[in-house]
Amino acid sequence: MIIWEVAYELGVEYLRLWKAYVFPSPIDVFKTLYSLFADQTLVIAILSSAKRIILGYLVSVILGLIIGLIIVKFKWLDENASPLILGLQTLPSICWLPFAILWYGLNESAIMFVIAIGSTFAVAIALEAGIKNINPLYIRAARTMGASGFKIYWNVILPASLPAIVSGLKQGWSFAWRALMAGEMMSATKGLGQVLMVGRDLADISQVMAVMIVIIVLGVVVDKLIFGQIEQNIRQRWGLDRA
Repeated sequence: MIIWEVAYELGVEYLRLWKAYVFPSPIDVFKTLYSLFADQTLVIAILSSAKRIILGYLVSVILGLIIGLIIVKFKWLDENASPLILGLQTLPSICWLPFAILWYGLNESAIMFVIAIGSTFAVAIALEAGIKNINPLYIRAARTMGASGFKIYWNVILPASLPAIVSGLKQGWSFAWRALMAGEMMSATKGLGQVLMVGRDLADISQVMAVMIVIIVLGVVVDKLIFGQIEQNIRQRWGLDRA
């Protein structure tokens, strides 16, 4: 905060390197944050965006896990589909917007489609990599003890691949947020993306940065409360916590 304020004072007030509407001060940004929360604009936007991203992310997790398991199960599918999935994952989420608009129109379904397809492949790739990198000794030991088929997957393969799966879920969550912003910025619906676009249209850089701060805070909170706890439990279970 201090560095930000010093940069503003030097660049805007003293050296005149840029205008205030290009680089706002932290005080102006937090004043905007307060006003947006006071008139319920950000509260409504956060609730609307949270509903969309939770539903879209859950769909992407289910689809990603199914796709990952199918790819690992069939070798010929792994050899042919894995490069395609990796290529699809590299596509920015905004590339799917024309398809979403043509198929669903400018509505909730289009945004949900962009969110789901934006993070599905990240989850699938993580699951595939996690299963492939399992120590073969675990599987051999399980088979020696009489396990086979579903029991090996449920009791050995999935638990051993959990660290990679959780990393994929975190990455999928970040991709879901990016897809959500892309979808909301193209639609007139309520949400953080729409508030961001209003700030851009009004040339209100303070509002733009205020929404960015809200998105960052939400991302950090979810990471600490959900993914961070899951990772900590997995490390404790596997004895990976540092003393």
